[in-house]
Amino acid sequence: MREFQNNNTSKNKKKSKVTILQAFKTIIWPRRNLVFIGLFLIVLGRVAGFILPWKSKVLLDEVVPNKDFDQLYELLVIVGIAILVQATTSFLLTRILSVQAQFLISELRAQVQKKVLSLPISFFDNTKSGALVSRIMSDVEGVRNLIGTGLVQLVGGTFTAIISLIILIYINPLMTLFVLVPVSLFGLIALKAFKYIRPIFRKRGEINAEVKGRLTETLAGVRVIKGFGAEEQESKVFEEGVDRLFQNVKKSLTATALMTSSSTFLLAGIASTGIMGIGGYYMMQEVDPMTTGDFLFFTMVLAFMIAPIVQMSNIGSQLTEALAGLDRTEELMNMDPEEDPENRTVQLENINGDIIFDNVSFSYEKGKEVLHNISFRAPSGTVTALVGSSGSGKSTIAGLSATFLNPESGLITIDSHDISKVNLSSYRRNLGVVLQDEFLFEGTIRENILFPRPDASDKQLQQAVKAAYVNEFTDRFDDGLDTLIGERGVKLSGGQRQRIAIARAILADPKIIILDEATSNLDTESEALIQKSLGELMKGRTTFVIAHRLSTIKKADQILVIESGNIAERGTHEELINAEGRYFDLYTYQARI
Repeated sequence: MREFQNNNTSKNKKKSKVTILQAFKTIIWPRRNLVFIGLFLIVLGRVAGFILPWKSKVLLDEVVPNKDFDQLYELLVIVGIAILVQATTSFLLTRILSVQAQFLISELRAQVQKKVLSLPISFFDNTKSGALVSRIMSDVEGVRNLIGTGLVQLVGGTFTAIISLIILIYINPLMTLFVLVPVSLFGLIALKAFKYIRPIFRKRGEINAEVKGRLTETLAGVRVIKGFGAEEQESKVFEEGVDRLFQNVKKSLTATALMTSSSTFLLAGIASTGIMGIGGYYMMQEVDPMTTGDFLFFTMVLAFMIAPIVQMSNIGSQLTEALAGLDRTEELMNMDPEEDPENRTVQLENINGDIIFDNVSFSYEKGKEVLHNISFRAPSGTVTALVGSSGSGKSTIAGLSATFLNPESGLITIDSHDISKVNLSSYRRNLGVVLQDEFLFEGTIRENILFPRPDASDKQLQQAVKAAYVNEFTDRFDDGLDTLIGERGVKLSGGQRQRIAIARAILADPKIIILDEATSNLDTESEALIQKSLGELMKGRTTFVIAHRLSTIKKADQILVIESGNIAERGTHEELINAEGRYFDLYTYQARI
């Protein structure tokens, strides 16, 4: 079916920007119990971490000068317990939150995939499948940094830095004041860097989706590529895509490198050098000098304050990337689904299949109608054939009948119900579609036929198999219906794939059938077999047949000749032949070939 543009397109493409507050409300707060456990564990672990520098001061200022072996043993036990607590909390923190983060990622992927399947056909016409795979699988990956160790470490690091600052002020206010200057400068640089790299991360997601989309197309169309010797051309296109990705990554690496070098210069360089000078000065004072233990305690606690600040800058970069991915995910989740429960309130139970088009017009682009005031009735249980030249509007009529498209004006009814008010699921449960280039899933022949009714009995399966003459070729296969057919049924011939698709439609037992060039890929022998099975399939069902091969529609109850979006002629085969109009010309031309 052709691309369908509606009035919601621009709205669906609106940009979203997820904030930390939004992420907190929707992702973190519902899992607050686990997050609070994580925060408790990280606070416990960080408090235990202060034991080592504190006891190091005691060792140098009290234990060693007094040669107190009893206090030494006690000190070693306390330090050992503190290290054990740190190791245990670290393990539990990773085990609990990392597992929960992975569970959340799988949950989000399922939600996004469900949302994608709810979108209209027009969305898929405009979006590469590889790009969608990227959005479903990759964009939610960063969530692990929101619910996992990332955000908890951000909060835990803040707690550690504040406690460290209080201890540093207690030890020596002047040295602490000196340290705060480079720390503040680093904080300003980091904030500027985060603001700079967020749009870069968002753009990276878009480029990544484009590159994956092209790669998916390349792999799917490898036979066409090799058939035209276009390997080098396709490789060049892919190389250009990965180069764009590289240029994007290079930009973010520049910002990250700036933060890293700033932390090295300001925190490890200026702060450490200053502390050595000021600390040495105080230690050499004769009146109330700083002890060696005090200096060691100060430098170790200073490391406790600086380490989480540097770590938080790295985590901040991860969170920025996560939010950029969530931006794109949120944009997708905000799109309007195909189903509209507020307007589509009519539930169809047992339908007859009486379809009426009343002055229906349709356009894919504003101002360019492809159907003009189409009116006809397809009574329940009848066959309506649509013929005409390519681009005349046949597939558009079929798409409107299948509810893949919505009319721009006019009315389509099913059993006197306005089809725009009918619940899509209730309608499509009664719909069967067989396309010219029918899609088969990778797996076995049996799995593909059972697709519409996985719970069908073996008797029902065999009836569908025989009705579509699938057994005519599966009986020759060693594994029969359990034969693996490869991706998109690549191991089968076109006629075999088409018969499997027809068997699938027969098993679905629909009330309305759309056959879009369903016999075009069949040889003469296979076509004869399929015509018999289609005759059985169409009995008592409303059927739309799109056919270029006019010999296949002689028995249709009505034939609509579509030209330039209008019904040029209508009638039975005999009536149209006798009229000697456009249908007569098409039929006699094919008969001469």
